[in-house]
Amino acid sequence: MTDALEHPREIDQALVDAYMARRALDYLVGFSLSPVLWRKLPGAKSAGRVQSVALRLICEREDEIEKFRAQEFWTIEATFTTSANLNVPAHLTHLNGKKLDKFALQNEADAQAALSLLNQLSYKVGAVEKKQTKRNPYPPFTTSTLQQEASHKLGMGATRTMRTAQHLYEGADIGGEAVGLITYMRTDSMTLSMEAIISARDVIAQDFGAAFVPDSPRLYKSTAKNAQEAHEAIRPTDMRRRPEQVTRYLDKEQLALYTLIWQRTMASQMASAVLDQVSVDIVGDGDKGTFRATGSVVVFDGWLKVYQETADEDKKPDDDGYGNVRLPPMKEQDPLNKKEIKPEQHFTQPPPRYSEASLVKRLEELGIGRPQLTLALCRCCRIAITCGSIKSVLFPKTAARIVTTFLENFFKEYVEYDFTADLEAKLDEISGGRLAWKKVLREFWTGFSKAIGNTKNLKISDVIDALDNVLAPHFFPPKADGSDPRLCPRCGTGRMGLRLGKFGAFLGCSNYPTCRNTRPLSVPTAATRRLKWQGRATWASIPKRACLFPPASGLMALMCSWGR
Repeated sequence: MTDALEHPREIDQALVDAYMARRALDYLVGFSLSPVLWRKLPGAKSAGRVQSVALRLICEREDEIEKFRAQEFWTIEATFTTSANLNVPAHLTHLNGKKLDKFALQNEADAQAALSLLNQLSYKVGAVEKKQTKRNPYPPFTTSTLQQEASHKLGMGATRTMRTAQHLYEGADIGGEAVGLITYMRTDSMTLSMEAIISARDVIAQDFGAAFVPDSPRLYKSTAKNAQEAHEAIRPTDMRRRPEQVTRYLDKEQLALYTLIWQRTMASQMASAVLDQVSVDIVGDGDKGTFRATGSVVVFDGWLKVYQETADEDKKPDDDGYGNVRLPPMKEQDPLNKKEIKPEQHFTQPPPRYSEASLVKRLEELGIGRPQLTLALCRCCRIAITCGSIKSVLFPKTAARIVTTFLENFFKEYVEYDFTADLEAKLDEISGGRLAWKKVLREFWTGFSKAIGNTKNLKISDVIDALDNVLAPHFFPPKADGSDPRLCPRCGTGRMGLRLGKFGAFLGCSNYPTCRNTRPLSVPTAATRRLKWQGRATWASIPKRACLFPPASGLMALMCSWGR
């Protein structure tokens, strides 16, 4: 800070231009597109340049889940014992000389047939493979990775994480003086200053020993698309300020987050962990059945001494094929006794719903996410675009599907992932002085204003008809008996379809007013019922013609997507 004051420089006009362009684009989209929603979809809240893309991601993930059909498969698990009576857990990989894929045993009959054959065999040790691997530490935190790890390890959403980080950044009263505990928390950079690296290496040597200090400092560079790297990574302001030294100055959440940041920063500068990995093939008579046992042993903790890995939401902890099982000593041709062989039934699982953390990660992968956008983005998804959250997962309410479908039909280009990512890339070009910001705005506005103009003569009935056709597979899934899913169950002749009333959109019979049968805009399924508010208030008492856009927050907002 002192050095900056002593050596002032000229204002970087390119950065100012990039800031002006970003604000202008957000205003142009928000203030132009939101009124279109208000006129064509009464009760709609708003739309935005990035939040509409994020909402599309959430809706598409929900569509994948609803269309998903679980597929049954079986595996064969076994426990063998060595001559020393030590257990060896293993799983079947080959049957009758053929390698088994995931769906080789599709039902119980297949599994029982395999079990009958395997129980007749005697077994011995086949190939034994041993290798030593190194596991390198993770880089220090960026805004995105801090939110993801705080969600996984501490159960904190993005909003709580950033609010708590803001308090740590602003400082705590330590010894009568306000002391900032972490560096700036909105950053996409993984770099650390050389002073911080030297300090971290000193603390590591002092607390863990010289063996835990690598030969040379670890340097990291962001792999994120269009990373700006304007700040350092998130780290403690003083590496010597250990978590136990600030316990009495912080509340529970602040201490937990500070500890996470301190541990991650220390780990990023520590030596690699060393593991012995072993895989053993257990072969039956005549190669009719082959099992594989795998295990790993930590030889040297390295950075694992201070920081533990967290598995991604859509991966198992042992996806590398090696668990934390320690296998007993074995060598080729050693006989093994079968203790137990049992079949296990499994079903494929749908992709998980996004959490705030995984949504931010996905946007970052698409080149859309920015540190300054993530907090506001999650807030917009949950409030302005009526996206619910139960048990830390985001799911689209029916109103969100309506808005997304409208935008995809009438503003398709502007909710495309590539278009939004390309626009972010152009903003980065402006910040580097390689592109004129007014040119970017002019090119954007020429096409966007034309798309806005094309909706002026669009009637609400036209919008409803278009949305009705697109959303038909969602609201009227095929019936098992092959009958028309749109057929009105009350009059037997009318067809159910999207309608618009004074309370919003609903599903109604085409024979109105002769037939007044209506349905709320919801598709209750087994998966969505499990997400209800654990048996508390429901919308059972709400009239069937439920409002398309219910209250923005609170319990009723959480429940609004399920209807009656």
